[in-house]
Amino acid sequence: MRRQHQLLSHLFLIFLFSASSPNVALGGAGEESSKPAAGENPFTPKASLLRYWNKQIGGDLAKSTFLLSKASPMSAVESATFTKLAAQNALSDNLPAFCKSANLLCFPDLGQSLEKHKGNSNFAVYLNKNFTNYGTDGLGGTNSFDKYSEGDNLPVDTFRRYSRDSVGNDDKFNNYGPGGNVVDQSFTGYGAGANGGSGEFKKYNEEVNVPNLRFNSYSDDGNGRGQSFKSYTNETNAGDESFSSYGKNGNGSPNEFISYGSSSNVIGSTFSGYGESGNAANDTFKSYGFDGNVPENNFKNYGEGGNAGTETFASYRDQSNVGDDSFKSYAKNSNAAEVNFANYGKSFNEGTDKFSGYGEGATNHKIGFKIYGVNNTFKDYAKKGVSFAKYTNKSSETMASMAVSGSSVNRWVEPGKFFRESMLKKGTVMPMPDIRDKMPERSFLPRTISSKLPFSTSKLEEMKKTFHAAENSSMDKMLREALEDCERAPSKGETKRCVPSIEDMIDFATTVLGRNIVVRTTESVKGSKQDVMIGSVKGINGGKVTKSVSCHQSLFPYLLYYCHSVPKVRVYEADLLDPKSKAKINHGIAICHVDTSDWSAGHGAFMALGSGPGRIEVCHWIFENDMTWTIADY
Repeated sequence: MRRQHQLLSHLFLIFLFSASSPNVALGGAGEESSKPAAGENPFTPKASLLRYWNKQIGGDLAKSTFLLSKASPMSAVESATFTKLAAQNALSDNLPAFCKSANLLCFPDLGQSLEKHKGNSNFAVYLNKNFTNYGTDGLGGTNSFDKYSEGDNLPVDTFRRYSRDSVGNDDKFNNYGPGGNVVDQSFTGYGAGANGGSGEFKKYNEEVNVPNLRFNSYSDDGNGRGQSFKSYTNETNAGDESFSSYGKNGNGSPNEFISYGSSSNVIGSTFSGYGESGNAANDTFKSYGFDGNVPENNFKNYGEGGNAGTETFASYRDQSNVGDDSFKSYAKNSNAAEVNFANYGKSFNEGTDKFSGYGEGATNHKIGFKIYGVNNTFKDYAKKGVSFAKYTNKSSETMASMAVSGSSVNRWVEPGKFFRESMLKKGTVMPMPDIRDKMPERSFLPRTISSKLPFSTSKLEEMKKTFHAAENSSMDKMLREALEDCERAPSKGETKRCVPSIEDMIDFATTVLGRNIVVRTTESVKGSKQDVMIGSVKGINGGKVTKSVSCHQSLFPYLLYYCHSVPKVRVYEADLLDPKSKAKINHGIAICHVDTSDWSAGHGAFMALGSGPGRIEVCHWIFENDMTWTIADY
């Protein structure tokens, strides 16, 4: 009680002082003034940051309004309050208020729904709900979710024990969650023990960004209940989908995946214990992962111990770029299983497929591979009952020559994303890629708070507690992946650091480049996805090879940037013009990597431009909300 009283007294004094205290105001022409403005509080995180900037870099150099706009918006009182809570490891108890005041990315905590629904239910224009014990023991009827969570930012939907032990109940998810951003949806115990009826997912989560979709114990112990996924997560970007114990111990339950994950970018799917010990299962994967970019699919203990199951993979991962599939203990110890792979893995750029313990210990099985892709590993595979027809066996050299010659077109390398240095000449017309930032808006934390928060894989559980991250949730995945990226070893010649505050970014940039530096970024997103004309061009450091520190966003609750410096680059700024009117529409920053010798041969730059590592330089624009620090060259 005494501690709380002291804290409130301290905050009250700050509040009184703020009425007559100066702060730093905006200057003109895109630069931030380092002079205080009367009537503003000098104890806000932004005011403190400006003082630090002046100390480390100097007040005479321009300050970027772009970067300073990402400073913490908290007031002096809020900053002092949450700094104290962070020091006491008590932010978790005040997370909603902290997220709101600090402008963070946080998911809502969903309580259990007590709503009762009988008979037919129609859910339209609905979002962020927890459906628990919904439809349990239901008899007949149809539940429809139409345009549910449409276009929502950070939607969180939970279906737990939904339609459990129901009879003849149909569930339809039509146009569910389209256009969402950082989607978190879980189906746990869905349709378990159900008899008859069907579950249909049609146009589910199309065109969403960073989905995390989980089906756990879905349709377990079901009898004759069909599940259909049509146009599921098509044209999505960078997410994961997991099916764990899906259809386990089911009887005569057909599952159909048609056009699943088609035209998606870097989507991972995991099927663990899918159809395990099922009877007469009938699963169809048609156009699964079709035309995708680097899809990764893992089947672990899929169909193990099943009886008389039929699995069909048709046009699976066809026409995709690279991609990796892993089948571990697939159909192991099963009876009378029939598995057909037709036109499987015919990616135009070589992928990898691993079969470990596939069909091992199975009896009376029939497994066929027809028109199958390249680069496959079969380990501990069933020696009988397996047939291969028209099995592709192209060498990696042949595949590489196809890619370089242009006989295979990779539509996933967006036109203009990579270009040659010779393109940066006045009058050149070239395509501009989509440089828009698709991540949720967030702000930096002040270093007084970020320095007190756990930030390492060894402290992951503490981080999950702070941000209310449930196991396997989007937040859990977000924290893990950011930490893994930050803690990985630097590549050859790379100097790297993840920075959770602008103060940390300044420290890293000045360590690499010295104190005479400025931060640069492309002025706006104008010209994206259209042709632009190059206007006047200026090379930083006279166009000579120089050093720079480039910083890229990571998906994290608060703004976290991966900053790194790589050797041998040239940095340019260029006016971008409308090709027809010749009017200036943007001012772009481009960085050219002179040394590409350590890049992967499968890098998108070489797919787009031809050639290979070390043979050409590669340039790209600085995208929205990314930046590069360079020497001040006025």
